[in-house]
Amino acid sequence: MDAGMKKLLLVAAVALVDGDGRVLLAQRPEGKMLAGLWEFPGGKVEPGETPEETIVREVQEEIGVETKVACLAPLTFASHSYDDFHLLMPLFVCRRFWGIPEPKEGQTLKWVRPRQMRDYPMPPADLPLIPHLIDLL
Repeated sequence: MDAGMKKLLLVAAVALVDGDGRVLLAQRPEGKMLAGLWEFPGGKVEPGETPEETIVREVQEEIGVETKVACLAPLTFASHSYDDFHLLMPLFVCRRFWGIPEPKEGQTLKWVRPRQMRDYPMPPADLPLIPHLIDLL
């Protein structure tokens, strides 16, 4: 399929940062595309939603944590072609959130220092985001 013919998928992701400068990663559960890989929490931007609103909704649904749009700072983005779609994914940083992350969708969660993220297999779109977090944290 020609790159110009691929569907564009808009996904928003967040680097939740704890007081020790660690970032929360979630391991994709069995049965999902890219199962077993580690990623930043987030999800598909729904019609009528901003990427920031997507993050607020997704972290509540996926990991039971509350945050606000005002607590999200844009950091960078990923643009990556997969076989059947092109992913565009803004990455936000969030240091203010309420609650303790808990897996709500069968995933595994882990707090990881940015310099150790390469030890965790991640989707190809996520890998170029790591240096931005290393520089920030």
